[in-house]
Amino acid sequence: MLILIPQAAATIMRCSGPWGRLSLRINHPERFAVVRGLSERGEGILPVEPPPEQRLLGSYPAVSTGWWCRVHADLHLVWLALRARRGMLMKLDAFRAAVPNGYKAPGDPGYWAITHAPGLKDAYPEHDLPDLVAWHVTREGAQPISVSVEPDVLGIRQLEDHWPVQELQSTRIMLIGAGSIGSATAHALAGYGVGHLTLIDPDRLDWHNLVRHTSARRHIGRFKVTTLAEELASLRPDTAVTSLPLNVIEHADRIRALLADTHLVVCTADGVAPRRVTGHLARRAGLTAVLACVLQDGALGEILRLRPWPRHGCLTCWRQSLAEAGGLDPEPALDAGYGTGTRHRPMSAVGSDLHLVAQLAAKTAVATVLERAGHPDQRLPGEHALLGLRRQPDWAPPFDLGHSAELRWLPATPPRSGCPTCEAP
Repeated sequence: MLILIPQAAATIMRCSGPWGRLSLRINHPERFAVVRGLSERGEGILPVEPPPEQRLLGSYPAVSTGWWCRVHADLHLVWLALRARRGMLMKLDAFRAAVPNGYKAPGDPGYWAITHAPGLKDAYPEHDLPDLVAWHVTREGAQPISVSVEPDVLGIRQLEDHWPVQELQSTRIMLIGAGSIGSATAHALAGYGVGHLTLIDPDRLDWHNLVRHTSARRHIGRFKVTTLAEELASLRPDTAVTSLPLNVIEHADRIRALLADTHLVVCTADGVAPRRVTGHLARRAGLTAVLACVLQDGALGEILRLRPWPRHGCLTCWRQSLAEAGGLDPEPALDAGYGTGTRHRPMSAVGSDLHLVAQLAAKTAVATVLERAGHPDQRLPGEHALLGLRRQPDWAPPFDLGHSAELRWLPATPPRSGCPTCEAP
């Protein structure tokens, strides 16, 4: 059995006393319960649950089935010793003697008890003992059971000693494209702790999206950016999300205004024009753009980091230089979308492959932000990454990856003379 103690319940037990009643919601098949409410002494039970949408075991009835009480630290040392010897019980007389206030004689089938031992760390600094533990008290004795107390700090701040949380919490990233790659990129950016995401995409979630998108069937027909914003609010509350069902081409003026309050742009949208418009808008705003897509019907993943630097060219400059060097330009194929055009082109990449590309795009974006903030350990090996999803050794360089999961990094390409994006207006 496992008993979950929400933070509000733990606070009451630590700050009041010396005993009270417990109300639990119990999932008997999976053998765990959550404290739903408690009282001080014999007074009325106060609810300690979060809002309904965040409630644990909300569909299970609340039952008044236990007690909590304040005890000496020695009892928790016994709890630890008995836990190490599975199945061992503390004799009921001994348990009663260790509970000076609030002890209740058990009937059948017994009751659950939570004990609070203040001053535990001072009494036993050598042991990592919890100050709140749980017991199942029956006529045979008191059996120690597992307990999990909600910590004071949750979310990305739990990693504050090991990860640059402050820098990323103050970072604002715009994500253009909320499809298969874009939805996974949004989740990954929030997982890194990015403080604010602006999601741009005019499309709605459709049936055929479900096989690769992160959103669930119940969201069919809704804007992709709206469903993503709701999911992230639930899973990653440290990330604030603004969702805008806009088209980066048709609404370029509105998006240009939003870039004044943005630190970096990520584009995962399909098609040549949205990628070029994104690169152009970002460069004009003095921002780095990270472009992510798949090529050859999902055989290769590609990440391009376009920095607004004098020696770094835009997407068009890179593709033209590649073609002049004898390579191929994969960009036009991105407009021959799957299910459209004169020949049906099914997207053969599975969702997990697309999510690999999304994870790499998010890592590129976050590494760029952190390197600029003074974290040299986040420096990437290049500006253009190619990821093998299915081996394509016959493709022209640099797309001739010979192995699945092979990752190749390439340098930036200089601007070309007369480029309307790279040259100052």
